[in-house]
Amino acid sequence: MSISEEKKDLLKKKSNETRRLIIETVHHAGAGHVGGPMSATDLLVSLYFDVMNIRENEPNWKDRDRFILSKGHSAIALYAVLALRGYFPVEEMKTFDSIDSRLQGHPDMTILPGIDMSTGSLGQGISAAVGMALAAKLSGEDYYTYCMIGDGESQEGQVWEAADTASKYELDNLIVILDYNKLQQYGWTRSDNNREIPITSPQTRFEAFGWNVIEMDGHDYEAIIEACKEAKKVKGKPTVLVAHTVKGKGISFMENDYLWHSRVPTDEELENGIKELEEASK
Repeated sequence: MSISEEKKDLLKKKSNETRRLIIETVHHAGAGHVGGPMSATDLLVSLYFDVMNIRENEPNWKDRDRFILSKGHSAIALYAVLALRGYFPVEEMKTFDSIDSRLQGHPDMTILPGIDMSTGSLGQGISAAVGMALAAKLSGEDYYTYCMIGDGESQEGQVWEAADTASKYELDNLIVILDYNKLQQYGWTRSDNNREIPITSPQTRFEAFGWNVIEMDGHDYEAIIEACKEAKKVKGKPTVLVAHTVKGKGISFMENDYLWHSRVPTDEELENGIKELEEASK
């Protein structure tokens, strides 16, 4: 076992707290994304509370691991995790999306501690991650760069241009995490009134670009942490972690429903969602 039961319980608690902050904050702001942030929650919690070498009281520490949320529209999940880790007060989550808030709809590295790259234009975050990983190689630094991309985002050509470049320069200090929830807001509709999977066979695609590929359950803390450890052992090529996740994970009526990609919970939905999260915490 790669993690103790005590650590697993801690991560589960942080994930439930994160999901509650997501739905409470979006409800309070009257805007925001839900489905994608919920699918990414367990991945982010694992990174920030176990995997990454970071200092919340020194967010610009030179030797820290870098993290880029390329799917920047899921910023609310990253904000919640950063707040719970201690980068800024949890109370500040109530300012989300206000005109003078540090917590905008997409991450802004110029105003919020803990944000390594401003993102929002899909496909661009992974290119910045490649640049950071290459910079570490050239300067002899040993930090890792982590980047989370979405499966809908992976339809962008820039993602594959970045993937090609990362392989060319043998960036084994780059770990990309694909939040593979298989559901996006827009696209072709299936016969069951849901969406077509945005990208199929990402494993073989990344392998074709010369990447090391590791698949895992994106809601299994032990699997996530073990995959990150395995990625660090690989030399001479970047690694992508294909994380199989569930959109809207954690609240039954939100799971696997593309309508919850970007939707504000009603008062009743918020109450029911909180009840489910509280039950899951027991």
